[in-house]
Amino acid sequence: IRMNDNLIKANSLVLYKSRPARVVSVGDKIELALEGGGAQRVRPKDVMLLHPGPLTSLGELVPQESEAALAWELLEDGSVTLQDLSELLFDAYSPLTAWAAWQLVDEGLYFQGSPEAIRARSAEELRQTREAREAKAAQRQAWEAFVGRVQEARLLPDDNDRLADVVALAEGRGSQSRLLKTLAIPATPENAHALLLRTGWWEESVNPYPRRCGQTMERTPLAIGELPEEERLDLRHLDAFAIDDEGNQDPDDAVSLDGDRIWVHVADVAALSPPDSPLDLAARDAGATLYLPERTLTMLPVRATELLGLGLQEPSPSLSFGFSLDADAAVSDVVVRPSLVRVTRLSYAQAEKRLHEEPFARLLRLTEEFRARRLARGAAVIELPEVKIRLRDGEVSIQELPPLRSRRLVTEAMLMAGAAAAQFAITHKIPFPFTAQAPPETQQQPTDLASAFAYRKSFQRSQNLSSPAPHAGLGLAMYARATSPLRRYLDLVVHQQLRAFLRGAAPLDAEAVLARVGAAEAVIDGIRRAERLSNRHWTCVYLQRKPDWQGSAILVEQRGRRGLFVIPALGLEASILLEQELPLNSTVSLALSSVNLPELQAHFVIRHRED
Repeated sequence: IRMNDNLIKANSLVLYKSRPARVVSVGDKIELALEGGGAQRVRPKDVMLLHPGPLTSLGELVPQESEAALAWELLEDGSVTLQDLSELLFDAYSPLTAWAAWQLVDEGLYFQGSPEAIRARSAEELRQTREAREAKAAQRQAWEAFVGRVQEARLLPDDNDRLADVVALAEGRGSQSRLLKTLAIPATPENAHALLLRTGWWEESVNPYPRRCGQTMERTPLAIGELPEEERLDLRHLDAFAIDDEGNQDPDDAVSLDGDRIWVHVADVAALSPPDSPLDLAARDAGATLYLPERTLTMLPVRATELLGLGLQEPSPSLSFGFSLDADAAVSDVVVRPSLVRVTRLSYAQAEKRLHEEPFARLLRLTEEFRARRLARGAAVIELPEVKIRLRDGEVSIQELPPLRSRRLVTEAMLMAGAAAAQFAITHKIPFPFTAQAPPETQQQPTDLASAFAYRKSFQRSQNLSSPAPHAGLGLAMYARATSPLRRYLDLVVHQQLRAFLRGAAPLDAEAVLARVGAAEAVIDGIRRAERLSNRHWTCVYLQRKPDWQGSAILVEQRGRRGLFVIPALGLEASILLEQELPLNSTVSLALSSVNLPELQAHFVIRHRED
C-alpha cells in the first residue's frame, strides 16, 4: 500500500501532534492509542498515515541504527516516499522502520518533506544546518555551564552579559530574567537582588533603589554663563550666616539681622536660569537634588553651586527677603531685592554655642516669637527622632540629630521667608506656586512620641496650588517654598517669578506655573522614595555588619500581637512580636536577630523592658 493511497484502518501507524499513535478504530472520528497509555478521538485531518500496519503496540517502535549519511548521498536531489526511504535505510517497510525513517525526516538534517514526498537536502543546506545546530549546542552548553557557576557562586567576568537581565530586574529596569526562569525563581526585583548578592556578583554596598525608583544617576553637562550686570542691594555690611549640617555642600540660604529687621538671603539661581533656559529645563527634568548616603546628585550642575552657593564666592549674589515682625509676630513690611552679601558658614553645632551672642540671641528671640504665633494657630509640633546616614570610605555611619535650638532658629527663619514670599506675591499679583495643607481631623497636639506618630499620620499631604490657601501643618495663612532654589525646582520657579516682577518683565502666567508644578510633582515622589529606600538600604547594611547590635526602642503603635517601635539611634521603624501587652511609649531593649537586605527588613527581638 503506497502512502498516497491514504488508507487508514485499525492498527495503522499514524502521526498525531508530531508523535506516533496506533489507530484503534475508524468511524466519523478516529480513535487513537497514544504513548503512555492514553487515548484520543480525533478527526481524520488531524493525523498523517505513516504505515497501514498492522501495529499491535506502540512499544514495538524501538530506536534503530541507520546509514542516514549514505542514503542521503544516494538520493541526491531526488524525491521519494516514506516507504522508499524506509526500504533504502533498513531494507524493509514496517511500522518500526517507517517510524525510524520518519524520525530522520522530522530531525531535518539530511531529509525533509512529507510521507508522500521526501527529498534529500542539498550539501549547502546540510552544511548550514550542521553549523547552526553546532552553534546552538555550544550556546546551550555554555548556558548550562553558566547556570552551574551561578549555583556554585563562582561567576566569571565574562558572565556579565548573561546577568544583564538579572541586574536590570534588580534595578527595576526590566521585568523578566531567563536565569531566574531557569532556576524557577519568581521574577521580582528582590529575588534578583538576592541572587546577585548570593553569587557575589553584587556586594552589599550596591544600592539599586535610585534606579529602581526611576532616577538617572548622571546629569547632562551644561555650560554655566556669567551673572548679568544689574543693580544689587549691597548688604555686605550685615553679618550673614549660612547655618547647616556639617559637611553640607550646597549652602543656599543665610540669615542676618539689621536692627529688628530680618533678612533671609537665598542663592540667586534664577539670575542664571530664566524660564525655559537650558539650566531651567535641566532643573525641571531633575525636579530636586537627590540626597543619598553615598553621594549627592545635584539638581543643577555642580558649577552652578560653586558660583551661587552662599559663602562660596566673595561676595555672594543673593535674592534677599527682608521683613519685620509686627506686634502680633506676623511677617510684615516685606521687600525682595537682588543683593550682594558676605556670608559666614556655620554648622548647627557651631551656631548652638553662639546663641548667647548677638545677633544670634536676638534672632532666636524673634524666631521663637514667630514660632509661638504659629503654634497658637494650630501648627503641628511633631518631633520624631532624626538621624543622618552617611557612607565614608566604605563605612556606614548613623548619627542621631539632636533637637538643637539653632536648627529650630533656621527652620523658623526659612518659614518666615516663605510666608514673606507668598505675601509679596499676593500684594503684587504675581502668579505663584503656593504650598497649602488641609487641617487634620483632630487638632489635639501630641504630648508624647506615640501621639506624635499618630498625629503625623492624620495629616494629608501638602499641595502646590496656583492660589494661596492656609497651610495647617505650619499654622500659616499663606506660604510658598522659596529658600532652596539650588535643590528644589519649584523654589526656583518662585525666584523666576519674583525676578521677572522686579525687572519689570512679565512673569509666567498661572497656567505656565501650574504646568511647572505638574512637571515637578511628576518626579519628586520618585526622588523622595529613592532617598527613603536608600536610607533603609544603608541602615540594613549597617546592621548586617553589626550582628550583635543592641539598642533602645519606643512603642508607638500596636497591631494585634505585634508592636510598631521607633528606634531613635537608627531612625528606623520596626514591627516586632510582643510576648506580652505593653502600654504605648514603653521603652524596651532590643537585640538584632537577622537582616534581609534585598527585602529591606531588619528583625529584632525584645530583650527586656527598660522603663
